[in-house]
Amino acid sequence: MHKILVSSCLLGQPVRYDGQSKGLTSDILTRWLQEKRVVAFCPEVAGGLSTPRSPAEINVAKVITSTGEDVTIEFQLGAEKALALCKAQQIKFALLKESSPSCGRNNIYDGSHNGVKVPGMGLTAEQLVKAGVQVFSEEQLPELVSALAIADNN
Repeated sequence: MHKILVSSCLLGQPVRYDGQSKGLTSDILTRWLQEKRVVAFCPEVAGGLSTPRSPAEINVAKVITSTGEDVTIEFQLGAEKALALCKAQQIKFALLKESSPSCGRNNIYDGSHNGVKVPGMGLTAEQLVKAGVQVFSEEQLPELVSALAIADNN
C-alpha cells in the first residue's frame, strides 16, 4: 500500500500564512488516514517560516511576501525537506494545496499580490514532479484515487 504526502493544511492543521487551514472533507482521505497511508507535511513551516506569516507569491524566480521580504530560501528548504521525506519513506504520490507558492500543482498566484492566478507550479510541487513523485491538487482527488488504485494493484 503506497503512502501519500499530504499538505498539512488540507488535513485541518492551521499552518497556512493566515494561521488557518483548508481542511479537505473526503471519505477517501478519511480512509487513507485510518489506513495510516497519509504523511502530513507543510513545506513552508518545514522551511522555517512562522504561522501566521505574510502571504507570499512567486515573482519570476523568487518568492516574495506582500511586505517585500524575499523568502525564497525558506521555500527552497521546505521543498528539499519534502523531497527528502518522500525519498526516505518511498512516497510516490502527493496531494498538495492548489495555488500555493509551495504546493500549487496547476496554478499559482502571479506575484503581483492582486489575486491573479496563472498556470504554474509551486516550488515543492515542481521539485517532487521532477523527482518522479506523482503530484495532485485537492481538485484532482479522483485522478489520485485512480493512480493509487493502479499502483496498489501492481
